Amino acid sequence: MVRAVVLAFAVSAFLKLFLFDFIIADGISMEPSIRDGSLLVVNRLQYGFRVPGRSEYLIRWSVPQVGDIVIFYTPSGNIAVKRSKGPTENGKFVVRGDNSLRSFDSRSYGPIPADNIIGRVIGIR
Repeated sequence: MVRAVVLAFAVSAFLKLFLFDFIIADGISMEPSIRDGSLLVVNRLQYGFRVPGRSEYLIRWSVPQVGDIVIFYTPSGNIAVKRSKGPTENGKFVVRGDNSLRSFDSRSYGPIPADNIIGRVIGIR
């Protein structure tokens, strides 16, 4: 019984750290696409492989496309969800909230580095 619980915990930790994450949206910057309190499913492997706790990708195989909803670290270190508007120079990306009048995004803090991107939202509930 203890072995089964430990195994279940190990598998769930592996899935959360490397493959998928679940985040609850906080705020209205992405309305009407994502409402405050929505559960977001995030694919952590969409753009590459990152070792947990590291700030850069170990291997990168893709970058956000225009229209992708991404989870990322803001310049101040907070986690945010916004829509990719495309790359700029030096591997940075412009991100904007769908609710443009109520969104703190690249218009405020500039493009974000590709290594700040945690993953892509693949489900909203």
